[in-house]
Amino acid sequence: MNAVTEPIDNLQSLTSLTVLNATAALERGFAALKAGQTTFDLRHVLTVDSVAVSVMLAWQRAAQQTGVQLQLKNLPPALQSLTKLYGVCSLLFPTDVKLDSEGVAYRNPAADEFSPVEAPESFFTKKTAVEGDSASHHHH
Repeated sequence: MNAVTEPIDNLQSLTSLTVLNATAALERGFAALKAGQTTFDLRHVLTVDSVAVSVMLAWQRAAQQTGVQLQLKNLPPALQSLTKLYGVCSLLFPTDVKLDSEGVAYRNPAADEFSPVEAPESFFTKKTAVEGDSASHHHH
């Protein structure tokens, strides 16, 4: 690698990501991406609120438009729990999620509680068909 005199900002000095500094953080991230940075080190981002997720998603979108794979690393626990809460882990960390052939990322587990509705129904119909097999031939 050639020696870079001016290291590209990797956002390591960023200490918060909240409504108060979201715009500034966005701009800073965009500038870093433009300069060629592909890894943001968020280890010092200890003060966060829900807007942090939007900012990180915007960075990822900007990176994708530029055709680069942005890696967000060293997220503090508060930031990690936010990404889990919003179910955006796969959007923020595409490299960590194994996609199936259709490119569908793992669904938000909260949404899954409601999806297996058909399972019990088919289970019961099979069960009754087996139990009352002879009875099922009688037409009422």
